[in-house]
Amino acid sequence: MKFDALIVGGGPGGAVAALALARAGWSVALVERSRFPRQKVCGEFVSATNLPLLRQLGVADTFSELAGPEVSHVGLYAGETVLISAMPQPQSLPGADAAAWGRALGRDQLDTLLLMRAAAAGATVYQPWSATDLGRNEDGFYCRIAARELQETQELQAPVMIAAHGSWESGPLPTQVEKMPLRPGDLFGFKARFRESHLPRGTMPLLVFPGGYGGMVHTDGGRVSLSCCIRHDRLDELRQAHAGVSAGETVLEHIKNSCRGAREALAGSKLDGQILSVGPIRPGIRRAYRDGIFVVGNAAAEAHPVIAEGISMAMQSGWLLCKLLTARRQEVLSGTALDEIGRAYSVAWRKHFAPRIHSAACFAHLAMRPVTANAMLPLLKLFPHMLTIGARWSGKARQIVLPTPLLDAA
Repeated sequence: MKFDALIVGGGPGGAVAALALARAGWSVALVERSRFPRQKVCGEFVSATNLPLLRQLGVADTFSELAGPEVSHVGLYAGETVLISAMPQPQSLPGADAAAWGRALGRDQLDTLLLMRAAAAGATVYQPWSATDLGRNEDGFYCRIAARELQETQELQAPVMIAAHGSWESGPLPTQVEKMPLRPGDLFGFKARFRESHLPRGTMPLLVFPGGYGGMVHTDGGRVSLSCCIRHDRLDELRQAHAGVSAGETVLEHIKNSCRGAREALAGSKLDGQILSVGPIRPGIRRAYRDGIFVVGNAAAEAHPVIAEGISMAMQSGWLLCKLLTARRQEVLSGTALDEIGRAYSVAWRKHFAPRIHSAACFAHLAMRPVTANAMLPLLKLFPHMLTIGARWSGKARQIVLPTPLLDAA
């Protein structure tokens, strides 16, 4: 089976790339190993800087119908401290939504929406199929895929290969991570959803607690999503002190005992579904182009979730790559411009996303160190607007997707 582009991974980055290329007239194959809808450990927040992209891809109206309320304020819940400040709005660009705010949508809804639209636009979706082998020949890339349930295998061929498989799982592809022994400072992620929460509507607070950090936000279906990260050594201490209690329940109680704001927001609330977990999470910048393979989303880099920009960077990196590919389609498909575009994409990626990665690392290390976190609280109490400035530094006001029909031209 021959295609113009082959994408491994059907999350926001891969689905946006598939949808954009398919709408531009490319033949696209997307391989996703999981069935949708699926739950993911994720903050679920989609910043307002993505609204022009969602509109360009034809999913803005559906997103607005499904997503939770607009998030107009950021906050900080640390110990007994509860602070609230305004969310920065996107910079003013032609066609940008100057009065709009970001919103949260569960990954079960968002991932399904984007992948269904990619299929409707003409992308061939292999799901649930897994990539088992990848290589290059005179025609470009070949990828062997397998459907375990069907006991079937196929080989796909394309001159353009895009890795959008995330960063948490190891695998056979050269862009996937290698398994490493656990370290005390490794982070493990947890996510839970609640009904009947008292979290103020339109507010997304940062939770700071010993050994970790997290966030809360109103998402779809009237639910509140709580996602967090905690150090491996702190998690081990908590589990030893609470033998017989699940890791998720232990972490949740730790947060409520440590954060007055979280405790009050969740008082009387009801857990909706199971507490999910994943790890270890190892944030950092990898390579946006490697051995002829373009990389988007968390596979290219993973920010500390403290800034709630993971979905935004995944979708925007997919758009950024496709903008470069579609501008030189004939050269790309003939295999004569891959390295040149790879260098251009890497430069553009670092320009737009590296500052967010570095800001996230700074904020996360401040939050996870009790000495520095406690030292910052008196200053933040005097100047809560610093929360707005921090949100701006994290990329929530930087518009990179121009509202132009770049991806609609075949």
